[in-house]
Amino acid sequence: MCELLGMSANVPTDICFSFTGLIQRGGNTGPHKDGWGITFYEGKGFRTFKDPNPSCDSEIAELVQKYPIKSRSVVSHIRQANRGKVNLENTHPFTRELWGRYWTLAHNGQLSDYHSLETGRFRPVGQTDSELSFCWLLNKLEQKFPEPPTDMLAMFQYVATCCDELHDMGVYNMLLSDGEYVMTYCTNHLYWITRRAPFGKATLLDEDVTINFQEETTSNDVVSVIATQPLTGNESWSRMKPREFNLFHHGDLVLSNVEQLKDVAFAAAKPGNQAPTEKL
Repeated sequence: MCELLGMSANVPTDICFSFTGLIQRGGNTGPHKDGWGITFYEGKGFRTFKDPNPSCDSEIAELVQKYPIKSRSVVSHIRQANRGKVNLENTHPFTRELWGRYWTLAHNGQLSDYHSLETGRFRPVGQTDSELSFCWLLNKLEQKFPEPPTDMLAMFQYVATCCDELHDMGVYNMLLSDGEYVMTYCTNHLYWITRRAPFGKATLLDEDVTINFQEETTSNDVVSVIATQPLTGNESWSRMKPREFNLFHHGDLVLSNVEQLKDVAFAAAKPGNQAPTEKL
């Protein structure tokens, strides 16, 4: 399957260190050789770089790696194709406009029986289940909120219920951003870490690179990174549970259902109760 990388920060921050580790998994240390993409938000706008070629030897990836674009919200993806041909239109992330803002999504996994999903005015360009389900999600949001919602946390809670529907159709690990928030949803493999003062050193697993974040940050910086698998070997990453969603705003975790999932698991573990099963 594919791999995801996301970032949420309270100040414009470059993602070069994490991206350096991710791109090695695109055909070098990993099998995800069917394209890659990354979207950086800057104010209300965004920059997206995509390439259907393996990221490990992509000249565009090399450009992004060396060009320290600073952003508060980033969504990235390396692809191992299972739905749709290997070409540019099927390369993640995907971006659409809703409520006068750009939304970006990247998906890891595979869905079944997704062709019946109604997408309304949002039409997929490529052939992937990922893009079609993104169009379906935006259509659901537009139907639920005809006008821009004023309570964003409630809106993202509704997104999570929609993700539960997609989770029931297969594997749905997802990153979603509107430039202000970064939302994650997990079926089986997603990890996250929040870095804040006092910052220390970190060493990549896929490349012989170490960084001292204390030299690159201030004491007020907060940066959260989300990845399919941990990118560093000397830091403590949190693994998400099936059906868990997390919402980050400017680096901080502001909404999650992890405690609710713990309560459900505790209740199911009581004598006489049957624990629910999940697709892993």
